[in-house]
Amino acid sequence: MTKGTWLPEPYILAFTCFGILIALVAWLPLVLRRLPLSLPIICIGLGAGLFSLPQVALNPSPLAHPEIAERFTEFVVIIALMGAGLKLDRVFSWRRWAVTWRLLGITMPLGIGLIVILLAWGQAYPWVAALLMAASLAPTDPVLASDVQVGPPKTGQEDEVRFGLTSEAGLNDGLAFPFVHLAIALGAAASSGEPWFIDWITYRVLWEIGGGVVAGWVIGRAFGWLTFHVPAKTKLARTGDGLIALSATLVSYGLTEIIHCYGFLAVFVTALTFRSTHRDHDFQVQMHEMTEQIERIAMMVLLLLFGGALVRGLLAPVTWTDVIVAVVILLVIRPLTGLVGLLGFKAARTEKLTLAFFGIRGVGSLYYLAYGLNHMKLADTEQLWGLVALIVLLSVLLHGLTVTPIMRFLDRVQGRNPDAEEATPPPGLKGPAGASK
Repeated sequence: MTKGTWLPEPYILAFTCFGILIALVAWLPLVLRRLPLSLPIICIGLGAGLFSLPQVALNPSPLAHPEIAERFTEFVVIIALMGAGLKLDRVFSWRRWAVTWRLLGITMPLGIGLIVILLAWGQAYPWVAALLMAASLAPTDPVLASDVQVGPPKTGQEDEVRFGLTSEAGLNDGLAFPFVHLAIALGAAASSGEPWFIDWITYRVLWEIGGGVVAGWVIGRAFGWLTFHVPAKTKLARTGDGLIALSATLVSYGLTEIIHCYGFLAVFVTALTFRSTHRDHDFQVQMHEMTEQIERIAMMVLLLLFGGALVRGLLAPVTWTDVIVAVVILLVIRPLTGLVGLLGFKAARTEKLTLAFFGIRGVGSLYYLAYGLNHMKLADTEQLWGLVALIVLLSVLLHGLTVTPIMRFLDRVQGRNPDAEEATPPPGLKGPAGASK
């Protein structure tokens, strides 16, 4: 404390606030379990209140710190992807994952196309800017969608809706990247006149997707062998340290990016492969718990900053027309494309409606827009940030307020007690990979 005043040193105040933040990370999920309210809503509200104080001089807007915005959102997403992959109980197969392929192969590209049309024709956006925005809004979010995702490993909380939304969020964060690069390539070609298609399709699509999948599988197998299958005294599982999952995340992302492939895709594949090497081992739970704790702390910090950016003028360029566009994207385009993607899929109508509705936009959209704007020059970046921030805010509010009653209703319709301490695993989710410990 400075002599002669009761005002605390800034770093002491930061320590105190960070301690309170960690306590909230542990406590709020219990408080909000049965309430129509979500942790992200609380975080954004706290951030808005904190940065409204005149004593707080920092401007957390991504417009003021574009590189930091890109890197921090990148870190939060890769941690969330590892956590999402580790908690999936369902054995990988083309048939078992049919709902995922429909959401990725039909819903996502159809949604990108409709958003491009809406922004370019309806809002007179330049086509390149419209494509970048559509690509940024393509991925559903593995960070903010925890309330509609599967439960921790081995808990059995994995019905078709929770599995579909978790696996979709895990994979479309990587598969949206080629569309971001397409916008960047078109922007560069517009000024240089150089051909772009061959390089984009061979390098950005085939190589970076294929390389990301292979690299993720190899690294997942390597960590699985080191953790579960080396001689007993030296296997990593004996450490009991869930930080191994963080190590696998960073190694997978780093090595994949070094060979110029999609690290987001690699991290999720690494998590799935890591889990499959010994599906029922108790150490899987420890690794997931560690990644979840890191993810929640990072997510809360990010959303505090996001709430601060909102009150510091990030939404200033937003017009009433933008509000209509945001509502159309969230309440028309996603549900419509989701239902189109699920045509012919064998599931109850309530399940299909829930899958189509919960296309949560969040940290992934912030990352992709930051990445795109840091790698290309576009006019009216304030307008782009304002619209994406508005869509993320509305998504957090809309889905955060509805997720608890909708998911509890769905559980009751399917014969499950949403208040039960332990869920009964749905049939058919375990495979031969989960044999002995």
